Amino acid sequence: MATSPRVTSSLDVGTSPSTSRSLWRLPALRALVFISLAGFTSFCATLSALPSWATAGGATPAAAGLVIAVMLGCTVLTQVAVPALGARLGWSRLFAIGLAAMGLPALGYLLGDALWWLMAVSAVRGAGFAVVTVVGATLTARIAPPGRQGEAVGIYSLSSSVPNLLAVPAGVALTLAGHFEWVAVLAAAPVLAVPFVGALGRGGLEPRRGSGPEPRCGSGPAAVARRPRRVVLAAAGPAVVLLVAALGCSGLVTFLPIGRPDGVLATLSLLLLGATAALTRWRAGALADRTSSALLLPAGLGLCATGLLLVAGGLVLGRGAGPDAVVLVGATAFGVGWGTVQNLTLVAAFGRVGPDRAATAGAVWNAAFDTGLGVGALVVGAVAGTALGLPWTYVLCALLVALSLPLAVATTPRTATGVDVPVAGP
Repeated sequence: MATSPRVTSSLDVGTSPSTSRSLWRLPALRALVFISLAGFTSFCATLSALPSWATAGGATPAAAGLVIAVMLGCTVLTQVAVPALGARLGWSRLFAIGLAAMGLPALGYLLGDALWWLMAVSAVRGAGFAVVTVVGATLTARIAPPGRQGEAVGIYSLSSSVPNLLAVPAGVALTLAGHFEWVAVLAAAPVLAVPFVGALGRGGLEPRRGSGPEPRCGSGPAAVARRPRRVVLAAAGPAVVLLVAALGCSGLVTFLPIGRPDGVLATLSLLLLGATAALTRWRAGALADRTSSALLLPAGLGLCATGLLLVAGGLVLGRGAGPDAVVLVGATAFGVGWGTVQNLTLVAAFGRVGPDRAATAGAVWNAAFDTGLGVGALVVGAVAGTALGLPWTYVLCALLVALSLPLAVATTPRTATGVDVPVAGP
């Protein structure tokens, strides 16, 4: 695949794009991480807590998964429209609307625990989450200096990794302890970030017109970007790989607390998964910038499959120190692989279309991410509710992850991802 021509970014972030300068010194990136942190905290706090809260209200485990499935279904449907909405409304206004739509309805969880009500509130929040995720990914591509896109994606990923590390287990622990009301209050956090959208500056949120001629390449990302259908298809390979891994992740974070409702093992497992995923997602991109993701992405998938198998084995072995240790090791292995897959599939999607179509590539990637989480919440719950049981359902998830390895190899760049790429408006 041809690479984009070496041009400088059209985004004025007030700092030099030198590879020796810390990206944390970019004001736009710092503001983006803070705002997205509030959005992902809201999402992660309820990801595992809502199904547990629904079962406490009388729903079956399979029905409880519908809450997350509905939320992520609305997320995916909205993500498809976000690039067009951003062009029509302006990215700053759309970002603020998305944050408000995520945060304000969360307080509605305090009004009841009926399944239909939880699904209705979650549907609205899902639409807001769609905006937060796509706008965040789009701005990351614009803010990244030439040759440091993987590193920028890694830093941005902290806005989702840290909530996965802290908010997911905290939400589970609070819910199992009978304090779901605090989870609902925490889920309203995006409202506090709305005033900070202006800190991103017009240069980051709105494209500069006439900032430079369009690259005249006959192949590669520049050529793909001129054809919307080809943009979607080019980003689809990494997105499918992500979707399969996300399905396994959803199966773990949604149903492990139900499969082991004692609280301690599930909370510690999710904490380890979140910690390892945060670390590897943060650093995998910088490593890929300097080397190549040709081996890193398949290795990440292998760890995801291994982790699922270990968790399944620990559940089959029953209770006790030994089986619990196997579950914890499995959650850790999955976390390492999951963080790697998240970072490198997003970098691969951007690299295959060019950041001048980052909004579309980001929408495809985020739609795959949330489809995987939603399908996992729905399908894993349905299969686990049969005679097969939860452990063997995790084995099937591991098999699906393993089957995606050839696609990961085919869509992964063979060279370092840290090539200089153009950054422009959508």
